[in-house]
Amino acid sequence: MGMREEDLRAMIVGAFPDAEVTITDLAGDNDHYAAHVVSAAFRGLTRVAQHKAVYAALGGRMGGELHALQLTTAVPS
Repeated sequence: MGMREEDLRAMIVGAFPDAEVTITDLAGDNDHYAAHVVSAAFRGLTRVAQHKAVYAALGGRMGGELHALQLTTAVPS
């Protein structure tokens, strides 16, 4: 089934309104993406906590609509 890139972006921005989000469809199948998310909301969080926050924003869609997400996060410089 997969997830559209626009839907993935909307879910992330919905949770982190200030986020700069770059998404790449890795396999052309709407099922394997890479996402780079930059948000001030990540300030003070460990990298693991940042990733958990993004996965939480996806509302349980990992492993279902979205098979794989190569995720990198950062705080604005």
